[in-house]
Amino acid sequence: MNKQILLKSRPQGLPTLQNFNFVESDVPKIMQGEILVKVIYFSLDPYMRGRMNDAKSYAKPVELGEVMEAGGVGEVVESNSSKFKVGDIVSGMTGWQEYSVLNDKFVRKIDPDLAPISTSLGILGMPGLTAYCGLMSFGKPKSGEQVVVSAASGAVGAVVGQIAKLKGCSVIGVAGDNAKCDYVIDELEFEDCLNHRDENFKSRMREVCSSGVDIYWENVGGITFEAILPLMNEFGRIPVCGLIAHYNQTDLPVSKDRIPVLFRNILTKRLSLRGFIVWDLKDQEEEALKQLSSWVLEGKIKYKEDVVEGIESAPEAFIGLLEGKNFGKMLIKTAPKNNL
Repeated sequence: MNKQILLKSRPQGLPTLQNFNFVESDVPKIMQGEILVKVIYFSLDPYMRGRMNDAKSYAKPVELGEVMEAGGVGEVVESNSSKFKVGDIVSGMTGWQEYSVLNDKFVRKIDPDLAPISTSLGILGMPGLTAYCGLMSFGKPKSGEQVVVSAASGAVGAVVGQIAKLKGCSVIGVAGDNAKCDYVIDELEFEDCLNHRDENFKSRMREVCSSGVDIYWENVGGITFEAILPLMNEFGRIPVCGLIAHYNQTDLPVSKDRIPVLFRNILTKRLSLRGFIVWDLKDQEEEALKQLSSWVLEGKIKYKEDVVEGIESAPEAFIGLLEGKNFGKMLIKTAPKNNL
């Protein structure tokens, strides 16, 4: 039987367990050009919150009664494809389920001897590609520049900051608790990391960025963006990767109109703000994976994973992710006894 997590209802604000439905169904059959994958890990990511809404976005929403969307990695157990054989380890959009049928056109073969297969969903997968391609294309880091990264201990932010340091930049992280800040400073070796929940967050940011900010990597929005905008240097760059602080909002916040302040900064400082989705940079994937793999093998980039066992744990883990309770790349391991 195939264990699955379906979208039962659309959340209002932060999702609840009642928005999901756990079911068991027959393992699906495959057609020509398809493979059946036994999922070992699937990824939980903030973007999934947007897929739960019935609203126009850069990708269609998950329909009610459908399996929740996710990238996953697992073993081919049946194949009607000339490209993949039984026993291959592959990565693709598997969803929140134990078995997934994938079209061989949209699957990537994974070498389990190169790195743990879970990395295909993190540092050597979508988060790593997002960090590398977004920073190099839109951040354009130069040696000696000041970089600030929000959600700095997360799957994307941690990689962004480490790449910026490899390019000779000084990097300040922002995270949601002191333990994450300690990790960012002690393990990732950022110059500093500030807790955005501290009362003196904005004043501390002015102190540590007294010479201004050249690149601000936006993962969060909210108070972090408010603190950084006045500190941006002329010709500063702001790649906008995510806005997790706003994903659960049902209405726009009632507050003073900040658009004039934003546009005045953009104009007078000649700032570049660029929203992007990693799919936009597909042509850079090969270069990014080659460089990231090299850095990981050389020990120049570190990564952290937050693995939760059992598909039934996915809804609660996802809700925790949106509240910042995860520490590192959030993964669900569907097969606890598997040693890959």
